[in-house]
Amino acid sequence: MKITANKSVSAEYELYVDGEKEGELELMERATEQQPLSFIYGVGMMLPKFEENLFGLGAGDAFDFTIANEDAYGPYEDENVIELDRSIFEIDGKLDTEVVFEGNVVPLMDNEGHRLNAQVVSVTDSHVTVDLNHPLAGENLHFKGKVIEVREATEQEIAALYGGGGCGCGSGGCGDEGCGCGDEEEGGSCGSGCGCH
Repeated sequence: MKITANKSVSAEYELYVDGEKEGELELMERATEQQPLSFIYGVGMMLPKFEENLFGLGAGDAFDFTIANEDAYGPYEDENVIELDRSIFEIDGKLDTEVVFEGNVVPLMDNEGHRLNAQVVSVTDSHVTVDLNHPLAGENLHFKGKVIEVREATEQEIAALYGGGGCGCGSGGCGDEGCGCGDEEEGGSCGSGCGCH
C-alpha cells in the first residue's frame, strides 16, 4: 500500500539541522521503530513539504530529504522575543519557579485566545523574557528514515482529528495528546520537529 490521502502512516526517522561548521549536521530528534512518528496523511497534521516527500512511498521504503527553513518553520524573527511583566506569571504574588525558569517552555495565550508556546529566555525581578519563535525557526530540516507501515485510517481516527482530539502536532505538545512521537531525548519528539506544524 502506498501513501495517499487519509492513509495512516508510521515512520522511523532522524531529524538533523545544519551544524555550526559548513556541511556538518546536528541530530535534533529521532523516532524509532519502537516509538515511531504516526500521522494521517493529507489532513494537515504535518508540514506540507514533509508529506510531499513521503507521497507514494510504501512500507519499507527509505527516505532522505531536506526542507528549507522557509518551507518549514520560517526564519528566526528577533521581534518574537518579547519582555513580559513578571506578574503575568505569578500566582498570589509568587513566581512558580517549577514552571517559569530559563529554557523551559511555558503555555501562553494571545489576545484572541489562541494558545502559544514560549521558551523562557530570562527571568528578572520585574520581567520574564520569552521567545515565541518555533524551536526550529531558521533551521533547514534534514530528514532520513524509513516508512514502517501504511494502512487505511479508521473512521474513528479521522473523526478524532476533526473533533479536536488526535495529534494536534504543532500545538507544541502533541506528545501529550498521543500523536505517536516519543520523548525528544529518548527518541522522537513533536512540538519541535517531526514534520509537524
